[in-house]
Amino acid sequence: MAHLRLLPMFLSLLVSLSVAEIRFSEIRSDNRPIIPFDKFGFTHTGHLDLNVSNIDLSNRSPDLDLSKVGFFLCTNDAWLHVLQQIEAGDISCALQSDLVKLVFAFNSLNGKKSFRKLYQENDADQYTLVFANCLSQVKVSMTIRSAMYNLDGKTKRLDYLSAGKTVLPRVYFLLSLVYFGLAGLWIYVLYKKRLTVFRIHFFMLAVVILKALNLLCEAEDKSYIKRTGSAHGWDVLFYIFSFLKGITLFTLIVLIGTGWSFLKPYLQDKEKKVLMIVIPLQVVANIAQVVIDETGPFGQDWITWKQVFLLVDVVCCCAVLFPIVWSIKNLREAARTDGKAAVNLMKLTLFRQYYIVVICYIYFTRVVVYALETITSYKYLWTSEVAGELATLAFYVFTGYKFKPEAHNPYFVIDDEEEEAAAEQLKLEDEFEL
Repeated sequence: MAHLRLLPMFLSLLVSLSVAEIRFSEIRSDNRPIIPFDKFGFTHTGHLDLNVSNIDLSNRSPDLDLSKVGFFLCTNDAWLHVLQQIEAGDISCALQSDLVKLVFAFNSLNGKKSFRKLYQENDADQYTLVFANCLSQVKVSMTIRSAMYNLDGKTKRLDYLSAGKTVLPRVYFLLSLVYFGLAGLWIYVLYKKRLTVFRIHFFMLAVVILKALNLLCEAEDKSYIKRTGSAHGWDVLFYIFSFLKGITLFTLIVLIGTGWSFLKPYLQDKEKKVLMIVIPLQVVANIAQVVIDETGPFGQDWITWKQVFLLVDVVCCCAVLFPIVWSIKNLREAARTDGKAAVNLMKLTLFRQYYIVVICYIYFTRVVVYALETITSYKYLWTSEVAGELATLAFYVFTGYKFKPEAHNPYFVIDDEEEEAAAEQLKLEDEFEL
């Protein structure tokens, strides 16, 4: 049935990104009934500049009803009702629905191979630009240049960022300053306590600096898109630092989980295997992210790349937990044999806290942030971005505070009473449920 063919396309509409760069797209011999392009939040001064050239139809019969081929704007809620109309037989093509906003139908081509349409949208909402081809026997080829933007209320300048994300350049820039400040503070801590600094502490500094540079590049990327519709090369720098930041962050979590450098100077074979899994997967995840961002939902493999990214991200998040679990088990075993109950209890408590915080960080940034993005009005999509970044900032601060270099070793100033109390507590805690 026709509506069943449209269901996968509906999923594309739901997960398509609210980006607004001036997008150049090429469709070649495509007979998909629905091809979604970019999603955008319009204000009351919204505009769509659609320029389509090199149009070629596989079937040029004069009997074709080309009013069933064209572009339209549609909200997610309206699209659900359009599917219901098609299922009920009220209409045979999405372009016939009064719930969509027709931009251009191919019956207006009049034999031409190109057209340009400047469409003004005065109803503020989040829309997706969609191409519909309800003629199953026709394959379409064309080149599309699309630009969606709002006019600033005071200056009438073009704003190419979606209505809910227009404040993001400032947000990312301020956050980058915060991370640069944290990097400076961390350098000061390393200098003051340089006699007890381990290699892991320098690695933590590198992670913070890469995060700051990543946010700075993202701020510039979004700022240029906002003003010109193009990133002007900042997207390349953003992808580079995003790649480095992702790899170093996951590597840091694994290294801290193993106790490398501050508990032991080496990695066991199974811990090295975790790194050998996580690092290549992060490479794949970053490649998938670039493809997702640069191609847009109109690409036939876009949903596949989206699924690859989500799968790889979940595997990486699960993999980094294993070293922490192994360290907790090793500390419990050591507590029974080496007679240093208080020392091992302190280490065990620290790793338990870190295990819980890592899980909370992963859950919040992967699940809660997505839920916020789903339920939040398009006007406030920036809030989900801010929530995710604040959670990341809190995770960085917690990690730095808990694993900072110590000027003295607190394990050497434990008296007999503390040792006995720790031994009793370890006996009571027979097993830590993970």
